[in-house]
Amino acid sequence: MFFVRMMNDMKMKKKLAFTFITVAVLPLLLSGLFLMGKLRGIVINDAFKQVSANVERVQKRTEELINVPLDISYRLTNDNRMKRVASQHYSDYTEVIKTYREYTDIRDYLQLYKEISGIRVYVDNPGALNNWEFIQPGPNITTAKWYKEAIQQKGLAGWNLIEDERSGADHLSLIRSFSVDSLGREGVLVINVARQQLSSILDQESFPTLLVDTRNRIVAANEPGLYGKDLSEIHADENILFRKEGSYDTLLDGRASKVVIADLNPQNSWNGLRIISIFSVSDITRDANQVIRLGVVVITGSLIFAIVLIYASASLLSRRLLRLSRHMSKVGAGSWDTFLHIDAKDEIGVLSRQFNALVRNVTQLVEEVQETNRQKSLAQQRQNEMKFKMLVSQINPHFLFNSLESIRMEAHIRRQDDIAEAVWLLSKLLRSSLEAGNSKIPLREELELVRCYLDIQKFRYEERLRYHLEVDPKLAEMLVPSMIIQPLVENAIIHGLDHRAEGGLIIVEVKEVQEGVRIKVCDNGAGFPSERLAQVRKELVSPVRQHEDRSIGLRNVNDRLVLLYGEPSALVITSEFGSGACITFVIPGGELHCSK
Repeated sequence: MFFVRMMNDMKMKKKLAFTFITVAVLPLLLSGLFLMGKLRGIVINDAFKQVSANVERVQKRTEELINVPLDISYRLTNDNRMKRVASQHYSDYTEVIKTYREYTDIRDYLQLYKEISGIRVYVDNPGALNNWEFIQPGPNITTAKWYKEAIQQKGLAGWNLIEDERSGADHLSLIRSFSVDSLGREGVLVINVARQQLSSILDQESFPTLLVDTRNRIVAANEPGLYGKDLSEIHADENILFRKEGSYDTLLDGRASKVVIADLNPQNSWNGLRIISIFSVSDITRDANQVIRLGVVVITGSLIFAIVLIYASASLLSRRLLRLSRHMSKVGAGSWDTFLHIDAKDEIGVLSRQFNALVRNVTQLVEEVQETNRQKSLAQQRQNEMKFKMLVSQINPHFLFNSLESIRMEAHIRRQDDIAEAVWLLSKLLRSSLEAGNSKIPLREELELVRCYLDIQKFRYEERLRYHLEVDPKLAEMLVPSMIIQPLVENAIIHGLDHRAEGGLIIVEVKEVQEGVRIKVCDNGAGFPSERLAQVRKELVSPVRQHEDRSIGLRNVNDRLVLLYGEPSALVITSEFGSGACITFVIPGGELHCSK
C-alpha cells in the first residue's frame, strides 16, 4: 500500500522515469551481466571442445604416421636377408661392398614412404663396413640410454628423440632390438620419423600444440624454435610435465589457461608420446570481450537516449493532461461551450475526444430535456383545453346522462330496442370519455370502449360496417393509456369508410412482439393519396400549434405515446390509395404488467 500511495503521489515525469528505470534499465543490466557471463562460458566451452577435437585429430593422424615406421620395423626385423647382410663374415671389403649394393630394401623403403627419413641397423660385425645403413655400434652408441633400453625390451618398439650421427640432427625415431642369429647376438633397428610430416600435422592447429616423448623432449610443435627442447624449459607446471591424459585449468605466465593432454601409445611399444594443447582464456575471450564492450557502449548510449526521450515524452504528456484539466475546470464552472483541440490519436487523444463528446452530449441532453418539458407543457395545456371545451359543451353531464337515460327508456317502452341500445352505448361512451384522464386502464376496458364505439357506428352504417378484434387473451390485463385506440378506429371510419357506399372492414390487432406489444388498426377503405399521407406524417412530428384544425385525434394520440414511451412508440401510418390504411404503434415491454 505504501508503494502504491508513493507512486500515486509522484509527478508524471518522476513516475515515468522511475518506471523506466525499474522496468527497463535494471532488468537490462541484470540480463546483460547474465548474458555476458553466459557468452564467456559458451566461448570457453566451445574453445575447449574445439581443442579436444583438435587433439583427437592430431592423435589420430600422428598414429597413422608412426604406424608406417612401425610396420616397416616388423618387416625388417623379420627379414632374414637383412640379418645375413648385417651379421655374415666377409673375407674382404669387396665382398662387403657387393653385398651392400645387392641389398636394396632399405633404400626402397626410403623412396617409397615419405613418412620416414632414415633407417639404421646397428649390428656388431668386425668384418663389415659402415655405409650409413648398416653401422658398427661404437662405445658411444652401446652406452647410450636408448640403445640399452632397446636391448632390454627384447623386441618391443620404443619412441625417443635421438641424434642421428650421420647428420648430427635429432629425430623422433622408432628403436627396436632384434635377434641377429641363433648364437644370440642382437642388433638394434632405428627408423627416423619424417620431421616435416610431423610438423605438417601440428601446423594446421590454431592453438599451441606440442608432441613430446616420455623424456619430455619436444619432438614436434606448431610454434617455431621449440623442436628438440626440453618441456621444462618452456613450462614449469608439474601437471604439464608429468600428468597423463586429461584436461585441467592452470596459470601460465600469470594468465588463466586450459590444458588438454592426450596419450599416444602405439602397439607393441614400451613407451609412447603425449599430445599437449594449451590455450589462454583471455585469448579465447578477446573477441567476446570486444563484443561485450561494444554492447556496453551501445546499451549505455541507448539508455541515455531513452532517458532523454522519456523526459521529453513525460513533459509532453504533462502539458496535454494539464490542458485537459483546465478544460474540465471550465466545464465544472458551467462553461458548456468549451472545446478541446484533439492533437493526437493516443489515450489522451481518446480522452480528449470523449471529453468533447461528453460536453456535446450533455449540452444536447440539456436542450432535449428543455424541449421535452416544453412539449409536455404544451401537450398538457392542449389536453386541458380539450377537456375544458368538452366540459363547456356538456354544461351539465348529469343532466345529459339523465336525459339520455330517459330517451333510452322511452325507446324501450315503445319497443324500439335498437334505438335504446344505441342510446345506452352512446351514454357509456360519453361517460368513459369524460372520465378519461392521464391514468392507464386494462386493455380489455379500452377494447370494450372501442367495441362500444363500433356498435354505435353500426347503428348508422348497418351492414356496411364490419369489424374484427384480434387480441391475444394473455394481454387482456395489460395497462394502456385510456382513449388510445378509439381515436384511431374513429379516424379509420371517418376518413376510410365514410365515402364508400359498399362500406368496409375494420381490424384491430393486439399482438406481442420482440419490442413489446404491437397495436394495429387497419381498414380497407379509400386510403390516403401520397401527398395527403406525407402531409399527415409531417403534421404528426410538427409543433403542437401549427396544425390545430387538422388531424387532432391522430396528433393527440401520437403526442401522448411519445410523451409516455418515447419516439420509438410514435404512430406509423402506411397506406395505398384505394386499398385502405394501417396505423401501428408499439408499447414497450416494460409496460407488460397487469392491473391490480
